[in-house]
Amino acid sequence: MKNWIKGLIGTDGAAAKGAPAPAPAGPAADAPDYRAETEAAFYRWLTASNGYDAPSEVERRILDLVTRLAGQPGEAANLVPRVPEAIPRILASLGDEDASVGELSRQVAEDVVLVAEVIREANSAYYRPISPVKNVEAAIMMLGQNGLRMLLARIAFRPLIRLQGEGFARQAAPPLWNQSVGCALAASLMAPGLSTGVFESYLAGLMQNVGLMVALRLSDRVCEAHQTGGKVPGSREFGAALFAASRALSGAIADYWAFPPEVGRAIAAAAAPGDIADSQLAQALALGDRIAKLRILIDARVLQEDDALVADGLDAFQRRCLGKLANIDA
Repeated sequence: MKNWIKGLIGTDGAAAKGAPAPAPAGPAADAPDYRAETEAAFYRWLTASNGYDAPSEVERRILDLVTRLAGQPGEAANLVPRVPEAIPRILASLGDEDASVGELSRQVAEDVVLVAEVIREANSAYYRPISPVKNVEAAIMMLGQNGLRMLLARIAFRPLIRLQGEGFARQAAPPLWNQSVGCALAASLMAPGLSTGVFESYLAGLMQNVGLMVALRLSDRVCEAHQTGGKVPGSREFGAALFAASRALSGAIADYWAFPPEVGRAIAAAAAPGDIADSQLAQALALGDRIAKLRILIDARVLQEDDALVADGLDAFQRRCLGKLANIDA
């Protein structure tokens, strides 16, 4: 796991230029806490058909398990699948400055799934080619090195989140994967204005929900033991505590997998809003996370575009980013 992550990071960690600086992630003392309200709305939506008013001992047991596991990241990492075998080899080639587009194309062509993914990505609304891209070599040229790295990261992380567990964890996996992809893209768009790494922001966005999926699997086990009939705690307070504990777990797993230290720190800082201001990467991640959650809630018709969480909670640049997420196929 550590070897492919080193290849994934590469040497292109510099922040891009040109995007306006987003507003700080944390609210002023007298301002509405848009982040907390967004998270509460997202958790209510996520658990709408499975949430129940759980006894405090059930909630406490789940949170204790998640917190304890954050101190044992090796054990937590064993609860997620391995990455596809082809990806580490391609990532190693991406780190080789002498690797040609033709060589990368040959390696991608060895995996039919990667071929389809690369061509589909090059033809996506994000890249908007003038004419359809029909072969791997042209697709790789369209994506560029950083675009290919982001795509490979997304492919590598997909099985870590999408196909986890049974019960509620399995039901929650598809929307959480969609939110992860949206968060990664939105965080990478926020990064230039905050003078932090674009790819590191993208990677942190993909990584953030890994701990949450492990936490939901633990929640299912605890609830099954208490014979809740497939229900999980649905209170706002529990949702906030679960998000915070699972971010700390994601940060611990990121450190165990030898991610750049700033990625794990940024994810962990998102668990303690008071720490966000100390990290520009954490600010990009927190903004990306909120924008991606709002996108899902709007698409699910839980919120409207003129809701205060959108109209007042986001600035003009962030609202444009929210619009970009509408065209993304996770």
